[in-house]
Amino acid sequence: MSTLVTFHAHPDDEAIATAGVMAKAAADGHRVVLVTATRGEHGEVVEGVLEEGEPLAKRRTAELEAAAEVLGVARCEVLGYVDSGMMGTPENDRPGSFWRADLDEAAGRLAAILSEEGADVLTVYDDHGTYGHPDHIQVHRVGVRAAELVDVSKVYEATVDRDHVRRLTELRPPEVDEAEMPDPDTMDLGVAAERITTVVDVTGYLDKKRQAMAVHASQIPETSFFLSLPAEAFAAAFGQEWFILRGRRPDGVVERDLFDGLTG
Repeated sequence: MSTLVTFHAHPDDEAIATAGVMAKAAADGHRVVLVTATRGEHGEVVEGVLEEGEPLAKRRTAELEAAAEVLGVARCEVLGYVDSGMMGTPENDRPGSFWRADLDEAAGRLAAILSEEGADVLTVYDDHGTYGHPDHIQVHRVGVRAAELVDVSKVYEATVDRDHVRRLTELRPPEVDEAEMPDPDTMDLGVAAERITTVVDVTGYLDKKRQAMAVHASQIPETSFFLSLPAEAFAAAFGQEWFILRGRRPDGVVERDLFDGLTG
């Protein structure tokens, strides 16, 4: 069996972007390791979730660990950087922010984990960070550099099929408010389908994916777009996860599993 390391910016990113492949890998007997760069200190908090005086970082760390348990993660680590907030906000420049981290220093922290684990597969984000968040862009930069340092066999950029999302907006279920639907063009979300090399069917793990989202209650309320979708619409939106395999040119042949070609 092989080892999958998924690298994310904040707690809850793993539930949205790669929960399906993580749960699938664990069910198939692979070792799954989850690493986040930050504890999500500057996330927007759902009203009424935090106890009086409770730090958001503490709550989000607990949510991360709960999601990891749901998904069958064997090891969960945080690199220790500070959430950088959205692009152009003052948090970008605060001491310790991930956005301002030295690339080689941060890559060294991740590379140490990759080396300890003998990682065969690493997921990062695409070069735009999926939607332009500074910490997501930095995950791409740091993850790619770390993989170079330890020579990981396969590095995948987690992304979103922008064309698929456009189709979903046209098929919006009546119970979902139009304002809640993501607009891929306004958000500059994901990439064109032709850039995607790998599409993993995770419909068999949607219960785990939804449960992982739900435990991040400080960020994803039951009334959110993610959790308010009826079952059929949720499956259409989240039943597949998209990746770009670094070093491979799209050739029309879509890979269906992150572990294809590995013998470990």
